[in-house]
Amino acid sequence: MKNLIGILIVVLVVLGFSSVFVVKEGERAIVIQFGKVERNAVSNETVVFGPGLHFKIPLIEKVKRLDARLQTLDGDPDRFVTSEKKDLIVDTYVMWRIRDFAKFYLSTNGGNLLQAEALLTRRINSGLRSEFGNRTITDIVSGERDELMREALIKGAKSASELGIEVVDVRVMQINLPDEVSQSIYRRMRAERQAVATEHRSEGRAQAEFIRADVDARVTVMIADAKRKSRTIRGEGDAEAAEIYANAYKKDPEFFSFLRSMQAYSKSFNGNGDILVLDANSDFFRYLNDLKGEVK
Repeated sequence: MKNLIGILIVVLVVLGFSSVFVVKEGERAIVIQFGKVERNAVSNETVVFGPGLHFKIPLIEKVKRLDARLQTLDGDPDRFVTSEKKDLIVDTYVMWRIRDFAKFYLSTNGGNLLQAEALLTRRINSGLRSEFGNRTITDIVSGERDELMREALIKGAKSASELGIEVVDVRVMQINLPDEVSQSIYRRMRAERQAVATEHRSEGRAQAEFIRADVDARVTVMIADAKRKSRTIRGEGDAEAAEIYANAYKKDPEFFSFLRSMQAYSKSFNGNGDILVLDANSDFFRYLNDLKGEVK
């Protein structure tokens, strides 16, 4: 009898603990009874339990706790096609939370978070593909990104409501071209820059040749002018020297004649083997024959 009472007490304690469940802050709970979500008998709305201590029928009702906080879905970048049939690699993120817990539980195989994110990603990407497909790359990059995200948010929210999810925000973080397209664009840009550089070099060489020819012409003119001036100065100097010589000759013709003869002797007899065959009575030897220069 005592053993039976002890067993009964243990069973009651176990049933008592199994009839109590706690919902943490940031969570919501729903009760599943015979595979169906418990609903209010009057309003037929899902009974959602907030944070705190709650009771359920042990062994019959099962509690499913769901995260009620704001969630962030940041998946891998995906490929989208614009109206120009150009591919873009787009990186997005989605802010969402559970709005209808019963619908979320039923549509995601018992509240499976990974399945919920996969389903939500497909619905959001479907809306984004529609928006990207209606715009060109220029439109997307130049200023329609905000409108694109707003339209994607509207379509995503409408589609996600079927999962019991409320889409709070959809953001496009980064838009890139595919690697093969980027490389093609880089090669084209490089070729264009090289063409521009080649054109600038050609213009530079042409200007250098023009400057060099202009400088050479100026140098030639300057040299010719300098030679002309030098010849003029030299002619003036020669004329002035001739005038000085003439004036000197006029002052003492005999002395000048004597000096010229001495210079001629010096130049004629400056070598050891110099031989002159001349008439001894020639005018060349007149100062050797007579210091007065009189020819005998």
